Amino acid sequence: MTDKIRTGGCQCGAVRFRISGQLGRASICHCRMCQKQFGGFFSALVTAPEEGMEWTRGEPSYFQSSVNIDRGFCSNCGTPMTYRHPGGLELAIGTFDDRNDLAPQIQVNYDARLPWVETIFDAPVHQDPDFYARQEAIISFQHPDHDTRAWPAKGVKI
Repeated sequence: MTDKIRTGGCQCGAVRFRISGQLGRASICHCRMCQKQFGGFFSALVTAPEEGMEWTRGEPSYFQSSVNIDRGFCSNCGTPMTYRHPGGLELAIGTFDDRNDLAPQIQVNYDARLPWVETIFDAPVHQDPDFYARQEAIISFQHPDHDTRAWPAKGVKI
């Protein structure tokens, strides 16, 4: 991972971060706690540097999921954001504004994976052009993938 400045945050924009330092290893974790935290098949995380990590808007709330692990999330929109353990802090890859170079390098807790995870991308691809045209008409209230000077504390609403 490079030493470039990276930014990211939750879906509603109430919690934002900036990193100026080298990220560690990107991984996916198949453990049941990560499945539950992310509401998905696994988590995708990257280790934050010990120095150079700052919360620039708000901070995550934490749930202690085990004796020495707590998991951070936005208390406003629920976005899963962190995995904090005695060895450091890991950030959800999906919370980064630019995720293109954060491909996981290793799988953790592989034996706990769902058996069909290895074949999910073999499923047919949905190709209905009308569906995608309707998607373009959706008005998103989520924070854009870049820092903003100001953003409503509870996100955008009509």
